[in-house]
Amino acid sequence: MIVRIMGEGQVRLDDGHLAELNRLDDELLAEIQNGDGPGFRRTLAALLTRVRDLGTPLPDDALEPSELILPSPDATLEEVRELLSDDGLIPGGA
Repeated sequence: MIVRIMGEGQVRLDDGHLAELNRLDDELLAEIQNGDGPGFRRTLAALLTRVRDLGTPLPDDALEPSELILPSPDATLEEVRELLSDDGLIPGGA
């Protein structure tokens, strides 16, 4: 799976990591729904860190279609709320 972090680039991520990422996504969704700004900030940072740690960066000039697009680390709670689906940011969660 190709994942884009807005403003950073793309990484190739093995589908086997989706369960772990979905747990973080579920936490993030709950924090957004509850308006928990500090929790949202902490969990978004953890989610993006895990994607970076588990993924393999693609070259900057690679133009692969992204199967998943995640917000930038400095995105606001309101901006991320607009990106959400019923499953959160990552399909298959919640």
